[in-house]
Amino acid sequence: MGRKLWGRIQKHLPLIKAIFIFSILIFVIQTVGRIAHEVNGQQLQSELATLDTGTILLLIAGGFLAVTPMLIYDFTIVEFLPGKFSWGYIVRSGWTTNTFTNLAGMGGLLGASLRANFYARSATKKQVVYAISKIALFLLAGLSLVCWVALILLFGFDIGQPYRGYWIWLLGGGLYFPGIFLFTRISDSEFFADLTLKRELKLILGSSLEWASCAGFFLVIGWALGLPISLAAVFPMFVVASVAGVVSMIPGGLGSFDVFMIIGLGFLGVSRADATGWLLLYRLFYYLLPFLVGVGFFIHDTGRRLNRFLDGLPVAALRRGAHWLVTTFMYFSGVMMLLFATIPDVVLANRFYLRFVPYMFYFLSQVTNIVMAFLLIGLARGVGAHVKRAFWPTLVVLVVAIGMTLWRENFPVGLALLLGLVLICLLVARPELYRTSFHYSWGGLLIDGSIYVGTFLMYTLLGLSTLQGPHHRPWFPSAWLLPSTQVWLNGLGGLLVALLIMVGVYRYLAWTQPQWLHLKYDAPRMRAIIACFGGNEVSHLAFLRDKQAYFYQEDGADQLFLLFRQKADKLLVMGEPIGNQAKLEPALQAFMRDANLAGLRPVFYEISETLTLRLHEMGFDFIKIGEEGHVALSTFSLAGKAHRGERALMNKFDREGYQFELLQPPLRAHQVNELRRISDAWLRGETEKGFSMGFFDAAYLDEAPVAVMRNKAGDIVAFANLMPTGDQRMTSIDLMRASPQAPSGIMDGLFIYLFDYSRQQGYENFNLGMAPLANVGVSSFSFIEERAAHLIYEYGSNFYSFQGLRAYKAKYVTDWQPKYLAYRRRQSLIFSMLQLMLVINRPGSTVAVGPKWLNGWFANATRWSSRENE
Repeated sequence: MGRKLWGRIQKHLPLIKAIFIFSILIFVIQTVGRIAHEVNGQQLQSELATLDTGTILLLIAGGFLAVTPMLIYDFTIVEFLPGKFSWGYIVRSGWTTNTFTNLAGMGGLLGASLRANFYARSATKKQVVYAISKIALFLLAGLSLVCWVALILLFGFDIGQPYRGYWIWLLGGGLYFPGIFLFTRISDSEFFADLTLKRELKLILGSSLEWASCAGFFLVIGWALGLPISLAAVFPMFVVASVAGVVSMIPGGLGSFDVFMIIGLGFLGVSRADATGWLLLYRLFYYLLPFLVGVGFFIHDTGRRLNRFLDGLPVAALRRGAHWLVTTFMYFSGVMMLLFATIPDVVLANRFYLRFVPYMFYFLSQVTNIVMAFLLIGLARGVGAHVKRAFWPTLVVLVVAIGMTLWRENFPVGLALLLGLVLICLLVARPELYRTSFHYSWGGLLIDGSIYVGTFLMYTLLGLSTLQGPHHRPWFPSAWLLPSTQVWLNGLGGLLVALLIMVGVYRYLAWTQPQWLHLKYDAPRMRAIIACFGGNEVSHLAFLRDKQAYFYQEDGADQLFLLFRQKADKLLVMGEPIGNQAKLEPALQAFMRDANLAGLRPVFYEISETLTLRLHEMGFDFIKIGEEGHVALSTFSLAGKAHRGERALMNKFDREGYQFELLQPPLRAHQVNELRRISDAWLRGETEKGFSMGFFDAAYLDEAPVAVMRNKAGDIVAFANLMPTGDQRMTSIDLMRASPQAPSGIMDGLFIYLFDYSRQQGYENFNLGMAPLANVGVSSFSFIEERAAHLIYEYGSNFYSFQGLRAYKAKYVTDWQPKYLAYRRRQSLIFSMLQLMLVINRPGSTVAVGPKWLNGWFANATRWSSRENE
């Protein structure tokens, strides 16, 4: 039966603990309510009014000091228990337990329950109960000893004569210590085996210090009140009242202790009002204030346990809420101050604005309001972006703003409470400020820029209208006009200073940049990874030198790298990570973590379905951008009716003496010049793209063989550079360009020769690149962005032959693989696509027009498009 009961208790132990903690919280609420009901607020206020500030601070410190000796119990308890407890944990737990038991009863059930709750994490229930029981025996040892001191004062020194009638109380209390000491020392019970003399003396010392400091603090309060009595004579009565309080079993001795003390102090000529005030101060400084600190410790401990049980969610939610409040308040107050500084007559006549006036900062002048407004907005951007460097400037600005605001007379009390809450929230939210750098997003720049530019334009217009006077613009409301030209010039100067401050804040927040974000181009390092682990369809683009590389290492060895370009707060990642795919998961986690710390958000462009789904689990949304065509080289053949035109074309080239050749690197100068002439003619003056496709660069062409077609005279008329992937599974080409003298279909001829060459080299597949928007948004349940893209695919032939490009590649493609764009959730897809377009079109150069302008959106769409396909 006992085992079954114990099993049920163990099964429901978490619920029992929860009920216990909840019951303690109920007790706390009831106790505070009871004390508040029993304490006469007006009388307490009048008593405090008789004391100066220094004395009150002394009594506060004395009350906390008087409680401190009780911690000796807890430092002794842990000696009986296995495991280690930190010094801070023992202090917090001991303070909570002792201040609670001060109110609930000396060493009662509450104290035992609390100690069992605090110290049971590394000990059995039996060990905890035994340890608490040994401690409980000595809680009254100090009271017993001070009883003997009181008897000596009464009968040995004739101090406190009016209280000799209470000698029986003192004698009864005094007999407790000798009895318990002899019992524990004589007993040979196993229970007292670990209760050594040293530990027993420590407990006796702790109890003695507790009761002596308690009595001493009571006498200090009498000294502070300046009552004309002998404080030494009060000591015996205090001991008698304490014994009565313990015997009564009333929590904290409330009632019995007070009655005894009021009667006893009356024997010394202390009036009932003074005695009551004395007791009120004693309850306040010795019981209530330390108890409130104990409540704080208990809530902190309970919160930590709850947070640990819920896997950190409560603390995370609290910090995020505090972070949101600080950011929102700073923006709100900044905008309110800005409106007040620029158009005061208008906003002060607005009811909506006036409702919020009590909750904003106030400064002395128009210029300081403008400067502080933009300083708040700038720092709010940093706080909102979780930048670590924003904490101290924000703290200083808030403290200064709060000081200046509260310096005013008759400030609203609600504002003082709100500002205090904002400061607390900033401290609570400090762990949320973890990023090492700041990068303006386009959305943030648009908002902050609009605020500044809009304010500047509006203020300039108001100033010009003020200079000309209201009679020149009778339709212009007079409330909008500024008081004088001097006010306008002051505000204009403030706006210019604010601009410098905004730029300075941005520079400060963005000052620290991670080293990996600015690594130099390292071709040997990338070649080593590709040679060791193999590459992919984009790995050859690493040698374009227009992208940066993020390297992931383990044990000092490179495992994998990603190609990226930064644009604003985005890291635009080109294609799949390159290298050891077994390390893909930790590499992605490391990249995400480092990007997050740097305040950057990755966007993955032209990635596979597998990687897209993996990123989706990491918080990314995605959109399909097209399909990539693969040719199975083992089955490719020109035989059959489908390739009748290609067979005729190849026969024609053979008859006319066209030849296929591979130029091996390094290329000679005359070869590079010949290829450059063909490339320039093919471009027709348009600017080349970058990032996701190659551009003509001699160093880049020297990284791999270049396939060329020569005419009968031996002149090159078309070329394409190969893109080795580091293995024999797939190959591809990048640049594919022909001279104006090249015959129609020269690109098809080059393709067919390359298919045959690649098959002879042992490759399995040939990558023909992207067919942008192909099979995107064909379902009625597709994302709305994809369905819009499908309309472009269907009806956008006037701008770009999407369907024609797919049809051209479909002549050879065996398999189509979907490709996606992955971006962070709640991130603007439009901004991401615009930034991607700017990067592909190589910022700083002229953006090309016509079909090739759109190619920048879809990476490799025109790598191999010939004139007959445009």
